[in-house]
Amino acid sequence: MATYCIVGSGAAGLSALNVLTERGYEVDCYEKSDRVGGHWNTDYDALHLITSRDQTTFEGFPMPEDYPYFPRRDQIRDYIASYARTRGLERRISFNTEVVSVTPVETEGPVGSAGWNVATSHGAGVYDGVLVANGHLWDPKVPSVPGSFAGKQIHSSGYQNVGDIEGTRVLVVGAGNSGCDLAVDVAQHRLEADIVVRHGTYFQPKMYFGRPRQELGFMAEFSPSEQDLIARLLARVSIGRNADYPGLPVPRHRALADGPAVVNDLLLYWIHHGRVGVVGHGVERFDGHTAHFTDGSAKDYDTILWATGFHPTLPFLDEELVPRREGRPLRYGGGIVPQGLERLYYIGLSAPRGPQIPVYGTQAKIAERMIAMHEEAGDVGAGIAAYLGRLQEADDRIDIPRDIWNAQIADTERLLEAYAATVGTDEAQLTK
Repeated sequence: MATYCIVGSGAAGLSALNVLTERGYEVDCYEKSDRVGGHWNTDYDALHLITSRDQTTFEGFPMPEDYPYFPRRDQIRDYIASYARTRGLERRISFNTEVVSVTPVETEGPVGSAGWNVATSHGAGVYDGVLVANGHLWDPKVPSVPGSFAGKQIHSSGYQNVGDIEGTRVLVVGAGNSGCDLAVDVAQHRLEADIVVRHGTYFQPKMYFGRPRQELGFMAEFSPSEQDLIARLLARVSIGRNADYPGLPVPRHRALADGPAVVNDLLLYWIHHGRVGVVGHGVERFDGHTAHFTDGSAKDYDTILWATGFHPTLPFLDEELVPRREGRPLRYGGGIVPQGLERLYYIGLSAPRGPQIPVYGTQAKIAERMIAMHEEAGDVGAGIAAYLGRLQEADDRIDIPRDIWNAQIADTERLLEAYAATVGTDEAQLTK
């Protein structure tokens, strides 16, 4: 019987495990740590969902009704653990087991078409397919800055709460959702924070009219571009423009979908209350406790918090197997299918804007459909990566507008339907 391997038991890995086991596949799931939930076990204490409780769920498994609209990190951690426990997934996971390497079985056919060798810290096996769900929020990206900083430096992945901070003067580098959260956390504990915001970004409140922004029913009546405009207009009415906040750069892009956007209005609150200052220039160098900025200004700090993102690292795959653009793996099929690799699937390497957990279920179902097509095609496989590679543009984006990702998924489903309809009459052409 065909067997499959899942790497990781965060929300993405659990989604894949649930889909495959429900549909009768033999599956081994390997988890490096001793628990499910991935980064939700270790994220900073101040973290809350930025999407609403009722839309950020596993299919058929709502969050408890007593959860707030925007649950805390520990509540999401418990919710994910409850899902694994209720669906009986934990017993199918090998914990404290690291996947060391994933290599294609040798074949004269396309790479991966004969299956994959998987070596772990406790053994090895051969699998007909591998679903990679190791996440993209674990390998910290910290820029190299000349000089030496005499204070404490912490990446957002290693920050828990203000107890980690030395002194009272804090510089946050990075103004995405995490960077804004960290600056707010510092300010709310009556410490002094500056945040580096080099480029203009649109800020969006979590709520309008007392409801989560994702649950405004009337928005569904409009096209994505119209929704984008309405969201910007609502934000202007409720929080104003970037130019209304001292030092905050103005976005150069016209629409939310055209550039960075942050779901956070507490940062703006603390800017106007003087607890957060904005530095509109990059860090040029360090000298002791002094940070020198690219505009020639300088200021002393006790702690640097790096909120500068993560590398999308796949440590068990040979880099020669992973074509990249700007450091990000190239993929087809709504982020599921690696360029040039058969029978290997990424679950959760795309982060379409909006609720994330439902994305994983959608990707897992499409991956399962591809698995079924490979099995039906026999030993040679269905050549799905090659098929999609001829008909779709490779995409490297992790942060991607939801409507664009939805269109990619719809196109992938259409192409799989077309494949299924023609495979009986023209299989050789599709797979060559």
